[in-house]
Amino acid sequence: MPKLKTHKATVKRFKITKTGKIKQRKSGQDHFNSRESGKTKRNKRRDINTDKTLKKTIKSLISK
Repeated sequence: MPKLKTHKATVKRFKITKTGKIKQRKSGQDHFNSRESGKTKRNKRRDINTDKTLKKTIKSLISK
């Protein structure tokens, strides 16, 4: 079996923390944000933890 190549789009979107959690940016930050409330806009600036069900898939795509 050949080695798996790193999936570059996944590498750009996700980051693995030291403890093994996967962080990602909150979606919906590009445009149409003027109609959002201030609370929503502030919350979009934060990173969020990725769902645990996707952990195995993302780690296999990121692995080098």
